[in-house]
Amino acid sequence: MNRLAEPRRGALAAVERQTAILTRHFELLHRRTDIHDSLDRAEYLLLRALDESGPMRISALATLLGLDPSTAGRQVAALQAQGSVEREPDPADRRCTVVTPTPSGLERMRHVRRMRTEMVADLLAEWTDEDLLAFDAILGKYNRSVARRYLTGPAEPSPTHPA
Repeated sequence: MNRLAEPRRGALAAVERQTAILTRHFELLHRRTDIHDSLDRAEYLLLRALDESGPMRISALATLLGLDPSTAGRQVAALQAQGSVEREPDPADRRCTVVTPTPSGLERMRHVRRMRTEMVADLLAEWTDEDLLAFDAILGKYNRSVARRYLTGPAEPSPTHPA
């Protein structure tokens, strides 16, 4: 039987509690702000992914966002109907389409990003730069752990960098 050492068990219990509270606070912020009135969270993340990674096939977008391809396809269709993305045949395989954000889609996403950044700046106004950088590092590490478990799988060991 694999038992956790008492200090680790206590630390994990504290992290579990804080992540539950964090989730509740994210839901609270979502309900009490109008940030996502013009672009919902799914649309925001999809457009942000296209902005950061460039045009891509729906299958690649689905993988990047941890979505089923049919879900990504529905989200892309909704954004296309709004004029926020375009779909063009993939030159490498005309059976597939490549999704590209439109200038208006990117502007909508950037507007939401500015509003989100302003909200975070207001919430964390009393934090030091060191606190912000530490929080970013810990959230990034947490997000990479989630992605590794549920989206990408463990990294393959390389000959020069064994796992």
